[in-house]
Amino acid sequence: MTEPTAAATTSDQLAAEKERVVDLLGREWSVIADLLAGLDEEAWSRPALPGWDVHDVIAHLIGTERTLAGAQHPDVPADGEVGEHVRNDIGRVNEAWILALGDRPHADLLADFRAVTAERLARLRAMPAEEFNAPSWTPAGQATYARFMRIRIFDCWMHEQDIRAAVATPGHEGGPVAEQALDEVIAAIGYIVGKRGRAPDGSSVRIRLTGPVERDLHVVVDGRARPVEAIDGEPTASLALSSSLFMRLAGGREDAGAALGQIELGGDLALARQLATNLAYTI
Repeated sequence: MTEPTAAATTSDQLAAEKERVVDLLGREWSVIADLLAGLDEEAWSRPALPGWDVHDVIAHLIGTERTLAGAQHPDVPADGEVGEHVRNDIGRVNEAWILALGDRPHADLLADFRAVTAERLARLRAMPAEEFNAPSWTPAGQATYARFMRIRIFDCWMHEQDIRAAVATPGHEGGPVAEQALDEVIAAIGYIVGKRGRAPDGSSVRIRLTGPVERDLHVVVDGRARPVEAIDGEPTASLALSSSLFMRLAGGREDAGAALGQIELGGDLALARQLATNLAYTI
C-alpha cells in the first residue's frame, strides 16, 4: 500500500478541521433556536446587554450571518440615531441590523434566524476545505476563514449565554461548543495577562478553571506574556474560578469587582486581584 503524502495528510487534516468547526457552529445555532422557541413574548423584551434586549441580540446574529451570506447591509445609522451604548464605528455597524429588524414580530424573527443559519450551514458544508482555510479578514485581524468561523462559535455562544442570563435559563456551559468558545479566549491569554492584567516581567500566573470546563492555564512573562504548558514551582499569582465566570469576565459581561468573592486568589494577592479585575478583553 502506498503511504499517504504529506500534502494528502495536510489536506485530510484541513477537511477534518473544517467538518469539526462547521458541526460545532451548526450545533450552537440549533441550541439557540431551541432556546428561543421556549420563550414567551415577555422574555423577548428582557434586557440582555447594554442597549439590547433578547430580540436585539437575535437581530444582531441574523444580521451578521446575512452579511456573511452576501446580503446587502442596511445603511449605517449616524451617531445621533443610536443610543449611548454605541461607542464606536463597529457598534454603529452592528446597530444597523438592530434598527432594521426592530419591528419584526418575535415569531418571524425566530423563523428568520432558522432560515439564515440553515442557509449558512448548507454553504459552509459545501465549501471546499481549501476555500474554508483560505486567508480572510476576521474580527481578530487577518487570518483565515476557518479562524473567522471559530470566532463565530465564540460570539454565538457568548450571545446564547447573554440570552440565558436575561431569561434566567442557565445551561450549555460545558461540552464541545463551550470548550471551543473557551479556546478562543485562551488564544488571547497572553494579551489578557500581560496587557490587561499588567503582570510584571519575571512573573508567572496560573488560572485554574474548576468547571463545567476544567482547565489549568499557565502564563509566564519574560519580556512578553506567553502561555506555557506548565510552570516550574508555584506561580507568582493564581486564580481559581468556574469556566462560566471566567467567560463572563473575559467578555465583559460581569462586574469584576463584584465577582471577586467567587474567585480564589493565591500567591501575590495584589497581583492576583489585579489580574482578576482585568480579564475583560472583548470590544
